[in-house]
This record gives sequence, structure tokens and C-alpha cells, in this order.
Amino acid sequence: MSTPETDTQRPDQPQHRYTPALAQEIELRWQDRWEERGTFHAANPTGELTGADGSAPAGEPFFIMDMFPYPSGAGLHVGHPLGFIATDVVGRFRMMCGDNVLHAMGFDAFGLPAEQYAVQTGEHPRLVTERNMVTYRRQLRRMGLGHDPRRSFATIDSDYVRWTQWIFLEIFDSWYDADAEPAGKPADGGTQRGRARRISELRDELAAGTRPVPGHDGDNTGGAVWSALDAGEQRDVLDAQRLAYVDSSPVNWCPGLGTVLANEEVTAEGRSERGNFPVFTKNLRQWKMRITAYADRLVDDLELIEWPDKVKAMQRNWIGRSTGANVLFDVVGAGDADVDAAGAGGSIEVFTTRPDTLFGATFMVVSPEHPLLDEVPATWPDGTRDVWTGGHATPVEAVAAYRREAAAKTAVERQADAGKKTGVFTGHLAVNPVNGETVPVFTADYVLMGYGTGAIMAVPGGDDRDHAFAEAFELPIVHTVEPAGGLPEGHEGAWTGDGVTVRSANDEISLDGLGVADAKAKIVDWLEARGAGRGTTTYRLNDWLFSRQRYWGEPFPILWDAEDRPVAIPADRLPVDLPEVPDYAPRTFDPDDRDSEPEAPLGRNDDWVHVTLDLGDGPRQYRRDTNTMPNWAGSCWYYLRYLDPTWGTDDGADGERPVVDPALERYWMGPRHNDTSGPAGGVDLYVGGVEHAVLHLLYARFWHKVLHDLGHVSSIEPFGKLFNQGYIQAYAFTDDRGTYVPAAEVEGDEQAGWTYQGQAVEREYGKMGKSLKNVVTPDDMYAEYGADTFRVYEMAMGPLDLSRPWNIRDVVGSQRFLQRLWRNVVDETDGSLVVTDDEPTTDTLKALHRTIADVRVEMEGMRPNTAIAKLITYNNHLTGLDAVPRAAVEPLVLMVAPIAPHIAEELWERLGHAASLAREPFPEAAEEYLVAETVTCVVQVKGKVRGRLEVAPSISDDDLTAAALAEPNVLRAIDGAEIRKVIVRAPKLVNVVV
Repeated sequence: MSTPETDTQRPDQPQHRYTPALAQEIELRWQDRWEERGTFHAANPTGELTGADGSAPAGEPFFIMDMFPYPSGAGLHVGHPLGFIATDVVGRFRMMCGDNVLHAMGFDAFGLPAEQYAVQTGEHPRLVTERNMVTYRRQLRRMGLGHDPRRSFATIDSDYVRWTQWIFLEIFDSWYDADAEPAGKPADGGTQRGRARRISELRDELAAGTRPVPGHDGDNTGGAVWSALDAGEQRDVLDAQRLAYVDSSPVNWCPGLGTVLANEEVTAEGRSERGNFPVFTKNLRQWKMRITAYADRLVDDLELIEWPDKVKAMQRNWIGRSTGANVLFDVVGAGDADVDAAGAGGSIEVFTTRPDTLFGATFMVVSPEHPLLDEVPATWPDGTRDVWTGGHATPVEAVAAYRREAAAKTAVERQADAGKKTGVFTGHLAVNPVNGETVPVFTADYVLMGYGTGAIMAVPGGDDRDHAFAEAFELPIVHTVEPAGGLPEGHEGAWTGDGVTVRSANDEISLDGLGVADAKAKIVDWLEARGAGRGTTTYRLNDWLFSRQRYWGEPFPILWDAEDRPVAIPADRLPVDLPEVPDYAPRTFDPDDRDSEPEAPLGRNDDWVHVTLDLGDGPRQYRRDTNTMPNWAGSCWYYLRYLDPTWGTDDGADGERPVVDPALERYWMGPRHNDTSGPAGGVDLYVGGVEHAVLHLLYARFWHKVLHDLGHVSSIEPFGKLFNQGYIQAYAFTDDRGTYVPAAEVEGDEQAGWTYQGQAVEREYGKMGKSLKNVVTPDDMYAEYGADTFRVYEMAMGPLDLSRPWNIRDVVGSQRFLQRLWRNVVDETDGSLVVTDDEPTTDTLKALHRTIADVRVEMEGMRPNTAIAKLITYNNHLTGLDAVPRAAVEPLVLMVAPIAPHIAEELWERLGHAASLAREPFPEAAEEYLVAETVTCVVQVKGKVRGRLEVAPSISDDDLTAAALAEPNVLRAIDGAEIRKVIVRAPKLVNVVV
């Protein structure tokens, strides 16, 4: 592969031909000019960040963002820039449409890979990361991205860490008042309930007696209960209500990584997302974020933003809001109450989404960890079946043995084993509150203590799993919902479909004949009136585990006092920087050592951990927190830093400023800040991968809502519009050992097969990666074809939201398009202009204005692939003319500019324009030329109609082929398959054979 240093014009070529060498010279020159002139400087309405030459904002604000990259040592491969180029195309287009576009790029620079590299080499992770960022910046600049370089930063920058820690302290200093009026709500939407408030306000209300003291019984009128507590007890009450709090609870402990993980970082197989190590449940004292307080708002406010339905569904499912009822089943003990009253007088609380089926609850199941099992009857009650006992002589033996078995499994293993129908009768009996019948209480490990109440009522007539359990343990089955007219003849098993309620009546209430919704409402009212239950909403979402036993992350701005209570470091003393440590690695253990304990690297610097500070009440000794924040912390708020990365760096660190200039936040992100912004406001376009749907995106929304409640931001949501780009995939090849071989050195085709160094290899299709030896880097593409050709190819490959195969042979088509465009303006022999000042013909004007109209629509819809197809068609029209009129080609150059900006700038200058075209108006179509006769072309894939195109009767075979292969439905039907042949019968038929 050629390199920029060696790829020069060959002597036998015309000296002004558009070759990779000329492309490189043009591209580097224009990239320097853009930087020197501040071409892409976005103008703020206040402060020192102005537009080029000090200009003030003009046009509507439009804020574009990419999910910023983690700077790995491998650098970028050609799959990474797909989204980056797409946002650049949109940004350049919107700028030409008159908008004030803010587009910048930073680096998500804390993370495990740099720490692991530091552990292996002993080199500080900061040095590793900064070196990698140099490579990324070079590769991104060489791509010609129109970023405002003044707004770039990394999450590891000390100024940035300061504000991440400041936000943590704001969350720490807050509690959630579910009854408070919202901080602000748009007229056309938004959640009505609750907001975060300052801890000081809670303290004042407790002292005044206007609210009860959490966790303490008694009448707090006048602050009686509160004032009876000592200072330490009062602090404990307040600390327990904070949005950032420390809690000892079951966490995901990963011995192989030496750290705990959030639920979102654990795979469905119960292993770590990074490293694929086993993850175990362990009780530890860790920082948590009370994201559950915002569960309703996180669900409801999805209606206010323009996100893909798939991502919204993923967030709703992850939050898992369920409405139903909490129902109390009284425990009656076993045998003679005077002799064996275990559990008598107590109750079991269950949550059910189907309280309408209570009459069909014939047994109960509790988690092995349920406190009811701390005391069980000494003997089996009358009526106990042999199959219930597990072969044990007493409930005590049966429950103890089963608890031991359950403790040896992870939560994921327990769920996976649910189909095996293991369980044992506990000896406890409970009373169904709707019919007074006594039901046996089992324990089974598929019921988890961390979900709901740790207990379920089992309705085998309406649930497949309950039905299987009932059959295995010879338990009664009662159907309480049936289709009108009864169950179908011969039906066996549970009925899980729609129907009406049956067999559901007592002396006080009858649900018979009601539909599910009406039956649920009626039974909940009945339960509440008798104190036997209450309507309830539950959530799958757990509070966010926020501690990591790692070195390379933000330290917590928290001190622990002599009584082991948390104390916030004053904001004017931030940031808390990472100390030097002798070893960067958390202590790791055998991956299967579930009994191991975390040991964080920060704890190895005793001078840093133990400090004497005067925080206003005299010098005292404190202990620093030795955990660090997760890598998600920095990415929760980075969009706000783009508004002004210098904000708060010149205020003497007085701690008085908020995290962002409120005027800038309102201008760039406030509700309805431009014609396309919705009622929630936020970033106008955010592009990134769907893999972050329930990690980064959910966390960022939570942090933003806290900042909103505290008055720091006006927008309700951080990202008003989200777009998930597809992936670029590639072929990889393995030899007979299953080892990957360099894809670039493989020879052959589909018919002859594939070989590497003369040996047969197998081809597979999937992601692009270093380990698969199929990586193509942007540097390779810049050298072989130029950045503009690379940009055109990536944008022309297919719809942005679909994955597509990388095929280096197809890049030539993009290169030829730009070469033809060049030849329509420049003479390859002497470099002179070949355009004329003649007026375009009517046919050319019709072709031009139809192209302008179509391209504008495609660009507004983020469909650059179809825009490129139309530009190619029009460029081919010009190529067929004897001479190209200036008035016909200049609009084409402007339309090409967002996609291939370097060649467009060069041609624009050669056409006699002194200023950059970056802010030239995008061409407008004249209606008088848009009336044209068209015919409908049918496009078939494998013989089935997959699309229809309206085309000119005179369209060429090549142009019709290009248009057909750019049609989104056709691309979806092809789905990355190899195209064997394209049969064209212009202008009415295209048949694609794959």
C-alpha cells in the first residue's frame, strides 16, 4: 500500500489529474486554512468564544455531537469514522443553510484498557492515554472534520475532573422529594411529579416538624422526634436520603477484575462485560446513585424526545415499570400453635401485576434468602406430600439444604435453572386473603430477593412456569381467566391469552365476567379497603452502583471523619487529583474466588489517604475514599463542556459558579431553542452506537435531570434527537487451526475459494477488529485514495442506520465520481478552467434544479447515500456536454461540499471565489424547472419487487443502476450479500441478482 510520502504524480500521467497525491496536497492545504481562519468556530452569544474574526452568532443555534471516542492504542479503523463523517456532513450542510453550528470532539479518556496497559508496562495511564489522543487527533483532522478545535478536551483534564467531582457533590447534597412541584415543565409535556432538593431543605423541614423523620416512629410535630436525636443520628438520617449515598448491599463482585460492577456491566451469562470473568453477588459497602427516584421521569419523558423506538423500548424494559398490587398473605404456622408456631402471626408480602388472578393462587414461592426462612416449623404439617419434602425428615433440614445449594449459584445461574423446577416446601402455610384457603409456601431459587419482595404468589392456571412447578409438585391448578365460551376443547396447561374472569368470587366481591383491567381495579379497591393489599408500581431498575476499585478514574471528593461518616470536600478545594501509587492494579484474584475482598490501588498511598484538614471547624483527621468513579461519570455531562471548555477556569476556584454558563445552556440546549428543537430541549443531533442505550444514555439522562431540578440547566433532557448509525463490517479469514490470517493478503473469490500463502482458508463475516486481522485504517485510505474519496465511499455505502460490508473494490467508484467532477472544471493537462460562461440549456437547468431539490430533501433526512447517487447522476449529465457552463457546475460544487469538502473548496477557489464555501448558501431549486416527465422504474431483488423509482425517461443504464442500488429498501433486501449481476432495462426495470 502506498504512503503519503511516496504516492506522487507519475510522469506518464497528466500533471493536473485528480490523483491521491493531488488529493493529499489539496486536503492538507485546506485543513491548514480552516484552522488558520477559524472556519468552524461556533459563536457563543456571550463570552470569548466568537465566530471567525470575532463574529457574533448568526442564524439559529444547532448543536451536533458524536459519542466521543475512547483513545485506544490501536487508533481508528475505517469502521469508527462512519458516524463522525455523518455528523460532519450534517454540520456542514446546516452551516450552509445559515445555522450557527456547534460541532466539537473530545475524548472519553478514563477507562480500564489504559489501566491494564499501565499494569503490564508500569507506564502511567495518563502518558499512555495522552499519546493515544495524539494519534486520534491526527487521524480525525486528516479526515477533514469541521470541528471547533477550541472546544476540545478530555475527561482526564484536571479542569474537567474538577467539574465531574462538583456534579457528584451536587448530587450528594440532594434528596428527592416525590411530592414537590417540578422545577420546570414544558406546556406540552413532561413529568408532573417530584424533583431533587437540597439536603439543607430536608434538614430544615425535619427540624420544623413539617415532615416525619424517616426510619423513626413518633409524631414529629414541632420537630420533637428530630430534636431527640443526637448530631450523629441526625447525620445518619440525612445521609440515608441523599441521591448519592453509601449502602451495604448485594453487589456484583468480579474477582478476576478486582472490582465491583454495575448491573449494566454484567452480561446475561453472569460474567463481566470486560474480560468475561465470573461475577458473584457479595455484600459490600459502596457508593450508589439513587437513579430509582427518577424511574417514572426517565420513562415518561421519553415521549418528549426524538429517539429510535428500539432505544426507547430498551430503556423502558431496563427500567421495568410494572403496575399491580402488593398483597399480604397471613402466615398461620404449622401444627399445634402452642408447640410449633413458627411464622404464626406474620405475613408474606408479594407483588403481582395480576391481582385479578388472586382466586387462582394455590401456592406461594419465596426466595431462599427470604427472612421467613430464618425460622421454619420443626415438623411437616398435615397434608404434606412426599414430593414436597426433597426427601428430608423435617422442614428445618429441607430448607437448610436448599439454602446451601442456592448460595452456590449466581443470580444468572439461578434464573437459567428456573426451568428445572427445583424447590422445597418450607413447612409454612399461608392464607389467601380473597378466599381464606390455606396454601403451602415453597422456596425456589428462581425467585430472587433483590427483585420485588422476594416472594411470589403462584397462579398455575395463568402462568406457564407456575403451571410446570404445580405439575412437578402435585399442586392444585385453577383457571381464573378463560376466553368467552370457555377454554378450547382439549386445552392443556396454563391459559395466558386474553379472556374474562371466572371462578373469582366470594361473599363480598365478584370479578366474574369482567375483563382484566376492570377486574384488577376492582380487586385492588377491595384489598385496600380491608388492609390486605395496596395498588403498587414496581421497577426492575436498581440504584446505580458507583464505586470502582480502580486507579484510573475520578477520585471521590469525599472525606471520612473519625465516626466513619462522609464529609464533602468544599467546592473551592476541587479537583481532588489522583495520587502517585506504587502499583496501578487493583488486587485481582482467582476468577472463581467468590470469598475474596476488594483492595483498591489508591489505598497504597498512605500520605494521600490519611490527611489533616481544616474545613472550618479546626484541624481534624480524615480518611480519603480510596474508590474511584466508574468510567461513565465523565461521559454523563460532557455535552455541557462543549458549550465553553474554559468556563470556571478563571474564577479563582471559588466554587460559586455552576457547571455551565446558564445563558449558553439556554441558547444551545434550551427547550425550543430552534425550529426543530422539542419541548425538552437538548442536543439537536447525537449520533452513536445502540450499545450504549442502557448505560451511558440512561446515566446521562439521570444526571441531567438532577442538574435541571437544582436549577443549573433549563433543558429537561440532554439529547433531543438520537441517531444510531450502523456498523461497517468486514470479512475475516481463518486457517485450518482456526487462527486468523491477514485479510489483506488473502487471494481468491467465491467460485475458486480463498487461500493465504497457498493454503486454503475459511471466510467469515462480521465486525472489524485488530484480533481478526482484517483492520483497514483511515491512514491507509488517505494514502491510497484521499480523505474525500474515503468520505464519499463511507457515506455512499448505504443508509446510515444499517450495517454494511467493507469492500475496498467499491471505493474506486467514489474516486471516479470525484475525478469526473474535477475534469468538469479543470483541464488535467495544464490545470486551466474548462467551464464556459454560456447559459445552460433548458434540459441542463431542469436536471440541475431537480438535483438541487432532491439532494436538499435527502440531506435534511440524513440520507447522504441517496444524495450522492443523485449528485453522480447530475455530474454524469454534465460530463456528457460538449462544454460545462459555470452556472451549471457551481451549484454542483456547493452540493458536494458537505460530503467531499476539500475538493469542493479547491474547485470553488479555482472558479474565482476568494472566500471559503463553508458558509455559502446551499443552492435553492427554482420551481419553474421542477416540472418534468418521469417514468416508474421497478427494482427487483431475487425476483421480488423491493422498490420503485421515479426517473427520467432518458436515464442511462449506469445512472439507473446507481439509483437502484442506493434505494433504502433495496439495500435492506440485499442485506450485505454479494451482488452477482445487475440486469438493467432502462428506464423501467432493474433486477439485482445476489
